[in-house]
Amino acid sequence: MAAEQIAYTAKEFAPAVPGWLNKGDNAWQMTASTLVGIQSMPGLVILYASIVKKKWAVNSAFMALYAFAAVLICWVLLCYRMAFGDELLPFWGKGAPALGQQYLLGRAKVPESKHRGYNDVDDITQPLYPMATLVYFQFTFAAITLILLAGSVLGRMNIRAWMAFVPLWLIFSYTVGAFSLWGGGFLYHWGVIDYSGGYVIHLSSGIAGLTAAYWVGPRLKCDRERFPPNNVLLMLAGAGLLWMGWSGFNGGAPYAANIDSSIAVLNTNVCAATSLLVWTSLDVVFFGKPSVVGAVQGMMTGLACITPGAGLVQSWAAIVMGMLSGSIPWVSMMVLHKKCSLLQK
Repeated sequence: MAAEQIAYTAKEFAPAVPGWLNKGDNAWQMTASTLVGIQSMPGLVILYASIVKKKWAVNSAFMALYAFAAVLICWVLLCYRMAFGDELLPFWGKGAPALGQQYLLGRAKVPESKHRGYNDVDDITQPLYPMATLVYFQFTFAAITLILLAGSVLGRMNIRAWMAFVPLWLIFSYTVGAFSLWGGGFLYHWGVIDYSGGYVIHLSSGIAGLTAAYWVGPRLKCDRERFPPNNVLLMLAGAGLLWMGWSGFNGGAPYAANIDSSIAVLNTNVCAATSLLVWTSLDVVFFGKPSVVGAVQGMMTGLACITPGAGLVQSWAAIVMGMLSGSIPWVSMMVLHKKCSLLQK
């Protein structure tokens, strides 16, 4: 067989490589999708199972596992096109399956809503890879949003209630935020910028988690007084997977393997490292010793802080953001929380 037939260097020998396909962009986007997926499976599965008490370990891990699978099926059956499809309402798209070969093998469109470009011509943003790649990439974002939300109700929620909650919240909450910003909805047209999920993922999951924790209710008093992780080493392994996977989270947001993705990956890691070091330093200064759990918390606040602007800010600003994300949450948890607890007593 001729070498060009093996390597598919000629277009006539590569029927699965249309002219618009950029192999580098497609390879990076699938890699980024895998990295984001690893954040959830196994990253947060391991982290959640290890950071809670032993009696909740299996339940916590299963909540993350179930959410990952349930979100994927809901995503391809209905929710992707509710978040990125044709407009139904200014904050919602028309739900439909994303399973047809003709749809999945066509060139991706982000967002599918039209916007006015140069010379008053309507343009549509179209990355250089198929829709199948984009559907999976955006699924991993939706999945980790639900799994992050799960962290607010670990040790509180019955697994059967969680099984019902996941598809309902995905349909009626996540798709609304995603379409409003990333799918060409009203916030997009107002000029709101959310680089990689500050509103769509972190703010929405945080508010939903706070609301869910309020309605589900507090843990038992004996559980609240002492809450040690059941396996510190595995907790660190899960946290490490979460950190490394975040490079795909923010690096994949430009929808291409370009300069913006490179800056985003660097800024992500710089901010996370700065936040971790600031949190750990504050623990040493005020409590006389560092805390492993505190270091993980500092890492996560840094990752969340940089996400909305990872590809938009300069790297020195990422250090400043890391200092703020490592200090402000530390004060709220270690100082304000304790003062509020004393006042309640």
